[in-house]
Amino acid sequence: IWHTYAIADAPRPTRKTSTGTQLWGPSGAAIWTAPTIDLARRAVYVGTGNAYSEPATTTSDAILALDMDTGKLRWSRQITPNDVFVVNCRDKNPNCPEAVGPDFDFGSSPILRQAPNGRALLVVGQKSGVAYGLDPDKQGALLWQFRAGKGGLLGGIEWGMAADEENVYIPVSDLLDPADAPRGLFAVRLATGEQVWHAPAPSLNCAGGRGCVGSQSAAITAIPGIVFAGSVDGHIRAYSTRDGRVVWSFDTAREFDTVNRVKANGGSIDAAGPVVADGMLLTNSGYGQWRGKPGNVLLAFEVERGASS
Repeated sequence: IWHTYAIADAPRPTRKTSTGTQLWGPSGAAIWTAPTIDLARRAVYVGTGNAYSEPATTTSDAILALDMDTGKLRWSRQITPNDVFVVNCRDKNPNCPEAVGPDFDFGSSPILRQAPNGRALLVVGQKSGVAYGLDPDKQGALLWQFRAGKGGLLGGIEWGMAADEENVYIPVSDLLDPADAPRGLFAVRLATGEQVWHAPAPSLNCAGGRGCVGSQSAAITAIPGIVFAGSVDGHIRAYSTRDGRVVWSFDTAREFDTVNRVKANGGSIDAAGPVVADGMLLTNSGYGQWRGKPGNVLLAFEVERGASS
């Protein structure tokens, strides 16, 4: 029906490296967020990643609003300009950008909500560790911002936030920080961006090694009264939306007897978030990249019979 590029300009030759290799640009601004649909405005919102090569464009590290029917770019709100980043370019290499950026992608899908004051807004979370409230009726004008984490490579807000009618809930990754870094989960008012509460990452009893970190990189899920959040330490936790208190926790980083008799164990929870459907909670467990612990299970939970509400 339509096809729209995050970078409208065709790549062209730029500079040559010290070894004579011809470099090309612009490139990057990859979309690794799931799109958000706005039926009232007939719009599709996506977040973009950093540029891969110079020159950076105005649509990298940005929120794009596309016309749902034509794909035409209605507006773009860039949050971090000139972020040209390639993995393993922290040390100078002739193929790397001359000025390496901070790696502040948008990996968290935009959340479209109506605040209690009636204002529509898009809430977006960035790997910088900052969440933003944007006005979809004023070309993404900034309404508020809130710093939840330190941010950077594998840091800040990674795969997904959640929101209800009052608050937006923000998990913090900051995966490369020390194991005892605060991280945790924040609740922020939708209308103003003011902090409601902060639940630091729980203390860990593990003695280092893979999975021994309280990063909450995975997407989270909210239902009335509860936020479910997985962690690289392997726990899935239920937080009260009222005060951030952990009301239920389960350690998935262990062996399981499976329904199909395949030998299995859980590990870190990262990337995909938990799913709630028909009174059940489903989550993956096992993610061996970065500092994570591998595993190979899909777990299904239900409320215990006779449990209090």
